[in-house]
Amino acid sequence: MMAESEDASKTEEPTARRLQQGRERGQVAVSQDVKTWGGLVGTALALAFLVPLMGRDATTLLLPFIDHPEAFRLESALLPRALIDLVLGVGRLVAPILGLMLLVGIGLGVAQVGLLWAPDKVAPKASRLSPLAGIKRILSLSSVAEFAKGLVKIGIVAFVFLSVTLPMLPHIGGLATVAPVGALARLHDFAVRFASGTAAVIAVLAAADYLFQRLMFLKQMRMTRQEIRDEHRDSEGDPQIKARIRQLRTQRARQRMMAAVPQADVVITNPTHYAVALKYDMEKMAAPKLVAKGTDLVARRIRELAEAHDVPIVENPPLARALHGSVEIDGEVPPSHYEAVARVIGYVMRLKQGRR
Repeated sequence: MMAESEDASKTEEPTARRLQQGRERGQVAVSQDVKTWGGLVGTALALAFLVPLMGRDATTLLLPFIDHPEAFRLESALLPRALIDLVLGVGRLVAPILGLMLLVGIGLGVAQVGLLWAPDKVAPKASRLSPLAGIKRILSLSSVAEFAKGLVKIGIVAFVFLSVTLPMLPHIGGLATVAPVGALARLHDFAVRFASGTAAVIAVLAAADYLFQRLMFLKQMRMTRQEIRDEHRDSEGDPQIKARIRQLRTQRARQRMMAAVPQADVVITNPTHYAVALKYDMEKMAAPKLVAKGTDLVARRIRELAEAHDVPIVENPPLARALHGSVEIDGEVPPSHYEAVARVIGYVMRLKQGRR
C-alpha cells in the first residue's frame, strides 16, 4: 500500500537532472526485443551475403563426410583428426556470422542508450538475492509483460517457420536424390527465408516493445512535487538563504552609497519622494557622477546626511526623478541631462563662492 501511495504521488515528469542521475546508475529505457531483432537481421544478412561466399569452403569441409561416411566410423583411426578439422573449419565459417550479429547487436544497443558505463548496475547487491524481492519481480507488471511477449514471439517464430516450410515440403523429400551442392543450396534458401521472415515480423514487436519500455521507464522516473522542489533547491540554492544573501548585499551596497553622500557636491530632491547625490570633479571626471539615490525613507536619509555634512540640497522634482530613473549608482550623467545638471552645479558653485 505504501509503495502504491508513493507511486500515486509521483505525478511530475522527470527533469533532465533526474534522467541524467538515472543514466549514471544504469537506469535507461532498453528494449531487449530490439536487440533480438538486430540479431535476426544480422543472421539474415550473414546467410544472404556471407554464406554464399563460404559455399566452396563449406562444401570442401562437408563433402568427405557425405561422400565417404564409412571412413569416419568410431573405430576409424582417421576420426579424431577429422573431428578436429571439422570443428576448426566450422569455427572459421561461423566466426564472421557471429561477428556480424555481434556488431549489429552492439550498434542497436548504442543507438538506444548511447555509450554507457554504469558500475552500480553490475555491482552485487543483497536485495538481488532476497527471495521476497525475487517474487516481487516475478509478479511485477514488467515480468508479466515479458512473459506475454515471450509467448507472442514463440507464436511468431512458429508461424513463420510453418509459412516457409509448408511450401517447401514437396522439395524436402527429394533432397536425398539431389547432389550435395544442390541440397545445400536449397537448405540455404530455406534458412534465408526463415531468418528474413522472422526478422520482418519481429520488427513490429520490437518497435512496440521499445515504446512500451520508454513509457514504463518515464513512469518509473516520475517525481513528486516535493522532489521537484528539493532538486530546485539543491541546484539553485535554498530560496531563504538566497533571499538572505541578497538582503545582505543590498544592505552593504546601501551602506557604501550612504558613505558617499558626505563627499557629494549637491543633492537634488523631489523634494520628499526622490533624492539623488551628485559629485563632480572638473579635472578628473568627464561628466558629473551619481553617487547615491533613493526614494521615500532612503531619500529622507540622504537628505539628513546632506544636511549633517553641509552638502547643498536643491529642489528640482523633474530632474530628480529623471536622474533617479536613468542613472545607476556610480554612473555618469547622460548628455541629455547635461544642461539641467550644469545649471544646478553652477548654482551650487556660486553659492559656495558667496559663502566665502
